[in-house]
Amino acid sequence: MLTLKQLRDNREDTLRRLQKKGVDAEAIIARIEELDDKRKALQNELDSCLAAQNIAAKQIGALMGKGEKEAAEAKKAEVAELKQRSQQLKEESDVVAEQLQAEIVLLPNLPADIVPEGRTAEDNVVVKLVENYTQIDGDALPHWELAKKYDIIDFDLGVKLTGAGFPVYKGKGARLQRALINYFLDCNTRAGYQEVEPPIMVNEASGFGTGQLPDKEGQMYHATADGFYLVPTAEVPVTNIFRDVILEQSELPVKMTAYTPCFRREAGSYGKDVRGLNRLHQFDKVEIVQVSHPDKSYEALDKMVEHVESIVASLGLPYRILRLCGGDMSFTSALTYDFEVYSEAQKRWLEVSSVSNFESFQANRLKLRYRDDNRKTQLAHTLNGSSLALPRIVAALLENNQTAEGIRIPEVLIPYTGFDFIK
Repeated sequence: MLTLKQLRDNREDTLRRLQKKGVDAEAIIARIEELDDKRKALQNELDSCLAAQNIAAKQIGALMGKGEKEAAEAKKAEVAELKQRSQQLKEESDVVAEQLQAEIVLLPNLPADIVPEGRTAEDNVVVKLVENYTQIDGDALPHWELAKKYDIIDFDLGVKLTGAGFPVYKGKGARLQRALINYFLDCNTRAGYQEVEPPIMVNEASGFGTGQLPDKEGQMYHATADGFYLVPTAEVPVTNIFRDVILEQSELPVKMTAYTPCFRREAGSYGKDVRGLNRLHQFDKVEIVQVSHPDKSYEALDKMVEHVESIVASLGLPYRILRLCGGDMSFTSALTYDFEVYSEAQKRWLEVSSVSNFESFQANRLKLRYRDDNRKTQLAHTLNGSSLALPRIVAALLENNQTAEGIRIPEVLIPYTGFDFIK
């Protein structure tokens, strides 16, 4: 959530940067300023009213002590009127504060200066390309045909049990899933991230804290009886560990990693590009999260990108790293790098990770702060990244490593799978 200080002190810069995300915020910022002015006026009047109430209350005792009963009764009536007016002002101020909050949360985060101009994925900038392509004898089969051939993923059974987008992994397919999760977690913990196992359902406050609510409410599965939401990513519960927390500066950075199944409705997704593992409603993902000092968050982002790259590279897949343009960024992000791996059978790039700096946007919603050297509380910065999302990694591994003998397992995974081929 943007702060009033950001909006009021840097109005023109805020409008310019939001325009990069395709948001014309002139009207909403004018409305926010109007509500803020009204709130301040009500607060000033309330403060004056309370001060007058306190003075009058003290005068009652003095008047009673001097025996001026009639004047004291008049003061009591005055205090009663002031109390009534104070209550009215408080209620009006609360309503305006709620209206102000409702307007501010509609504004996305400001993109960083290095975010490219653009509206769609075609405008993203490739910052690195590693063309480690595989030579496959004959026609490369797509992963959904390989899954059926080797009986490792059953999409039809998933439809029977739940619906489309909920595959069933079988035999070596299930073992490969487990191997990837363990390998990714081990890579992250070796890099200094503390592993946690969070709940996979969160309350509304958690969804609001990281910016999924109200922005992506329609994309989340909602357990209405209890008001809980199935997590779309481990970012939500892990980052919310620090909701309403004040850290010491010496505790920064905080680095955490977690595996969770993830649930996304993906409303409106259809066509050949969502076939098989390309887009699911339930999938596995390992996440990394950092809470950083504001002065060091972009250095932390660079190191997170390097870390994710090391994992992707270790799998031997062709990959590229993109800096997302303003129009293709998420609501909460200030700067995002996407990782894509190349699918030899589908002849296209598949996104497997997003690594983002949210600056203070999430921290403001979370009330996540730290004490600086002067013992003053400041908003921290939050970052997160997929490290990694499994479905498209599995798709690329199956397609790019297919041979006449079967599907070859990358060397780094063999200690985790216990086999080197799916035959």
